[in-house]
Amino acid sequence: MVMSEDFAGFSLRSGRQIPPTLLAVTKRGPLFFTPASLKDDRAKDDFADTARLICIAYQVPAAVMVLESWMKMAAEGEKLDMDERPSEAIDRHEVVTVMGEAAGSAQRKIFKIVRTDAGGFFGLTEWEGLPLAEFQGRFVDLLPPKPPTPEVIEVARVMLAMKGLNEQKLRGGTRR
Repeated sequence: MVMSEDFAGFSLRSGRQIPPTLLAVTKRGPLFFTPASLKDDRAKDDFADTARLICIAYQVPAAVMVLESWMKMAAEGEKLDMDERPSEAIDRHEVVTVMGEAAGSAQRKIFKIVRTDAGGFFGLTEWEGLPLAEFQGRFVDLLPPKPPTPEVIEVARVMLAMKGLNEQKLRGGTRR
């Protein structure tokens, strides 16, 4: 998780934004995957599905998803308005979400992005808002619930190959 936090800070300092990234650990070393964009819901779903295929195909025991996003919170004692998108909310927060998973455990942290008056990156601070009950959505539960069979592993690798992804590209952090 610490490396993913460092990655987020480095990305913001050097490029003013963080590419959505899957960082995965395997017996043969780390894998990295960053989609070309997350322009719409279909692209977001595809990124999450591809991350799951990577976790299956390479029997990933631990993975971290790093995402820059907008977040909105319900006021204390109020229900969250699910009709308003966080990116359109007046009281939104620009955050980095770091979600780590390993067999039987999950760690999730949110960091608020602190910007200068001119919009440049100043730093990250750990979220100190209302307590976060749980994380839900397309980018959680990336690891398979039980070890995949050799047949399932092969199907996942074929599906990744159809997307132009293989272990060599994933070791280099290749965008597609």
